[in-house]
Amino acid sequence: MMTGGKKKYKDNIIPFGEIFGEMARHNMQLPSEKINIRVPDAKQVLHSFFEYVLSLSNDTLEWQPEYDEVADWLKNNDGRGLFLLGDCGRGKSILTRFVLPAILLEYTGKIVAVYDTQQMSAELDNVLKKRILALDDVGTEEVSVNFGNKRLAFFEIMDSVEKHDKLVIVSTNLSKGAIIEKYGERTYDRIIATTRRVEFKGKSLRK
Repeated sequence: MMTGGKKKYKDNIIPFGEIFGEMARHNMQLPSEKINIRVPDAKQVLHSFFEYVLSLSNDTLEWQPEYDEVADWLKNNDGRGLFLLGDCGRGKSILTRFVLPAILLEYTGKIVAVYDTQQMSAELDNVLKKRILALDDVGTEEVSVNFGNKRLAFFEIMDSVEKHDKLVIVSTNLSKGAIIEKYGERTYDRIIATTRRVEFKGKSLRK
């Protein structure tokens, strides 16, 4: 029943499920649910997976304070991604490319699409279709050129992450200031809105 342009519902209970179902049938845009991560015993799990990956290249794990923050994210991400930034040689790439995707697959059943920055730029349209992303070494990519049009891949990805509640894991050797200089305040605001930032500080652990 329509009264004064407004629909009345029995007992003022609005059938949101039916309404959004109808929107879906009309191919209308719907809000996305955030992706939640909950890994029990996250610190021990992270330690075990990290240790195994390093053992494949005959390296040993030296636990760093930053890894505690990563474990805390795994324990409860509050629907946010993870942004690893700072000094090189402290395990950011290994975490992004191998350790975290393996843990998410094993403990949550979620498949992480992993890209380095050159792939990110070259395959941008395909990357934008993914729901869960891991981007390694952001800041080293070239501007993507498609049919003569220049595209800023990381800018487009972070815009998509914010609009569609995607989950992104990022590693970069850039500092906060360098990120803002390269990508602008708007992109950094999106990083703040969609991820937990963990800063890696100290000498390289590479031998």
